[in-house]
Amino acid sequence: MTHPFPALVVRSPGPARPEVLTLTDLPALPVLVEVACSTLNYKDALALTGRGPICRRLPMVCGIDLAGVVRESADARWPVGTPVLVNGFGLSETEWGGYSHFQRLRAEWLVRPPVDWSLADTMALGTAGYTAMLCVQAIRDHGVTVDAGPILVTGATGGVGSVAVMLLARLGYRVVASSGRPSLQDYLRGLGAAETLERAALDRLPRPLEREQWAAVVDCVGGPTLATACAQTCYGGIVTACGLAGSAELPASVMPFILRGVTLKGIDSVMAPLAVRQRAWDEVASVLAPGDLAGVTSSARLEDLPALAHDLLDGRLKGRLVVTVRE
Repeated sequence: MTHPFPALVVRSPGPARPEVLTLTDLPALPVLVEVACSTLNYKDALALTGRGPICRRLPMVCGIDLAGVVRESADARWPVGTPVLVNGFGLSETEWGGYSHFQRLRAEWLVRPPVDWSLADTMALGTAGYTAMLCVQAIRDHGVTVDAGPILVTGATGGVGSVAVMLLARLGYRVVASSGRPSLQDYLRGLGAAETLERAALDRLPRPLEREQWAAVVDCVGGPTLATACAQTCYGGIVTACGLAGSAELPASVMPFILRGVTLKGIDSVMAPLAVRQRAWDEVASVLAPGDLAGVTSSARLEDLPALAHDLLDGRLKGRLVVTVRE
């Protein structure tokens, strides 16, 4: 396998460019994976366009997740022919990522896909869906039951938000989906949202405490939206924070935390231990069937990504986007 193959590479600060690589260009790591699929996430879009400082080591092959088949292995746990998926662990930041027909990876990064899920199915879920499941697990582990009250999901038309709405609704929770795109209300209701909420209702500087509304929150936005969600969370509730599509700032008061006992739980999908990852992937497969993701998924080819990255950052995409890296 010495033939050249395409990849999307960042070599200097700025946008990624298509390049042709060979196996000798890849990192000297023990498991060679032939990549079938990847996805386009918010962080990927920042890296591809150069609109955010994602790639901390150059040159860098972009793509924060991938699914493929082991073609060479120096680790007995991952024999040749094994289907695997990888997300996080610094891919596209400090480690070469999934926008390449082949990639060499550490054995410790690999996860087994859910049984009966294809590689494309796993990337329909991808990092965004896995992150959504981590949020849902945190809410359930906190003891929030389906009769505790409504669950707010912010940034609900994005990848994480869309899957979070679907997962929570399937589990029996009443979901209120917040979005700045009124035209997608039917889309959100189709995912299971009982109610939709305009982004402007949350995207403002809140009072220290506001009327209690949410038993729990999945926040993908940050900034004033997260602060308002915290101020509106019910006594003893939990707010899971997993994104910063709006802002990395948090203009909040301590009042919700010390007067209502609200928990603000950070969700890290990048460096989560393997046991945490495997639990999330296994549990999501117990809630959703692969076909359930068809309504939130679109597809693209590797060469489409530079343009699609701008569309994602400018709010012109919804749901999940699966990238066919290699047929």
